[in-house]
Amino acid sequence: MQCVLTPETEGYDQIDSINTGASVLVDGVVASSQGGKQKVELKVSKIIVIGESDPTSFPIQKKRASREFLRTVAHLRPRTNTFGAVARVRNALAYATHKFFQDSGFIWVSSPIITASDCEGAGEQFYVTTLLSNSAEGGCLVNSIPSKDGRVDWSQVKYILENCKEDMVFFDTWVEKGIIDRLNNVAEKNFVQMSYSDAIKLLIGSNKKFEFPVKWGLDLQSEHERYITEVAFGGSPVIIRDYPKEIKAFYMRQNDDGKTVAAMDLLVPGVGELIGGSQREERLDYLEGRLDESNLNKDSYWWYLDLRRYGSVPHAGFGLGFERLVQFATGIDNIRDAIPFPRVPGSAEF
Repeated sequence: MQCVLTPETEGYDQIDSINTGASVLVDGVVASSQGGKQKVELKVSKIIVIGESDPTSFPIQKKRASREFLRTVAHLRPRTNTFGAVARVRNALAYATHKFFQDSGFIWVSSPIITASDCEGAGEQFYVTTLLSNSAEGGCLVNSIPSKDGRVDWSQVKYILENCKEDMVFFDTWVEKGIIDRLNNVAEKNFVQMSYSDAIKLLIGSNKKFEFPVKWGLDLQSEHERYITEVAFGGSPVIIRDYPKEIKAFYMRQNDDGKTVAAMDLLVPGVGELIGGSQREERLDYLEGRLDESNLNKDSYWWYLDLRRYGSVPHAGFGLGFERLVQFATGIDNIRDAIPFPRVPGSAEF
């Protein structure tokens, strides 16, 4: 979209730093365009540069680039119109495929990614081995979110309770008695939030003898996590945040105290950690400092550093352990029973 600025626009003095690849936050009013190439344009009232980009080194210039060239900068090519469109169509195709099979009565089965079978030349692609050194490094739908009284309606995590009733009765009868009540209980309770430091104080103050030691700076073990959510808070889901930076990944954003990072774990009864996430470090100098502290070769992370060097914005991400979610919902106590084709040492027959 064409954005029209005037010298009176708030932030107009930043215009010289708005180069190809930079990210900006723009406020304004959509109006009919005075030009002939677009129907509307944005009359800007305020502009803020979020992430600067060096125009002398940013590899994708304001001209049509070949697909071959874009493959050499695959970490940046999603910013182009072509690959942005590819990503959206790919998403739509994946959704349509899953919806078709779900509507037709099929179920989704997770097939194994790693096998011991050399089928279709897979064995020539890469080796899976423990013999190599571990030190070697390789080369807006917001309105659709269910809400209640202006807040997210978490009670709608009830999908499986309402759509898999017979299966849940089976689990309640044969696997873990009371699991339906436990899931309903979790769905109705508010999430508790606390810092890692407060969690350590809670565990030490419990006077409970744990198998693994409890000390600030050590990672929480499953027994600690389950004690917090099951005993200390009576089955409520618990979010623990602000972990020591030494026990977390280099890419997590440092807090102002210089000791912790903006990381979080969601703990649930019966499992412990279900979701882990963090705000990512978008500041290039901080990220390079963390790589140095972690004794990691910055040359191996050139593409990751590029994402901070060219138009970075504050962002975060999380990962949900899908098999752990299955465990939580079914009461299955061994994660190997929550996946169709588990892989364990000495067992990869098919």
